[in-house]
Amino acid sequence: MKIIISNHSELPIYAQIKEQIKEQILNGQIPEGTVLPSIRSLAKDVGVSVITTTRAYNDLEQEGFIATMQGKGSVVLSKDNNMLKEQFLMRIEQGIETAVESARQIGMTKNEIIHIIDSVWDE
Repeated sequence: MKIIISNHSELPIYAQIKEQIKEQILNGQIPEGTVLPSIRSLAKDVGVSVITTTRAYNDLEQEGFIATMQGKGSVVLSKDNNMLKEQFLMRIEQGIETAVESARQIGMTKNEIIHIIDSVWDE
């Protein structure tokens, strides 16, 4: 698991950690069932406080990406998890909204954009 903290980011450090872990879970770099580094270990590796990593892990747990078990650590949840599915749906909707907005700007029809989606799906 690779986490890069940027002092130039508008996001607070805990959010940078959370978003990078979330992205790695969503794209499969961190598979289901993986035990994440301990809060203390991650804090040391990244060079931040334990409070910062605790906040990132707590947010990931609230969003349904991980589950924390006392004495066992934090584990990546299944993509069958409803909250995780909701995150995927949000990403898909955002991507489609962006595509539709771009298509409208150049005068494409609904059928033309659907044809593109069909083509991409079949690849």
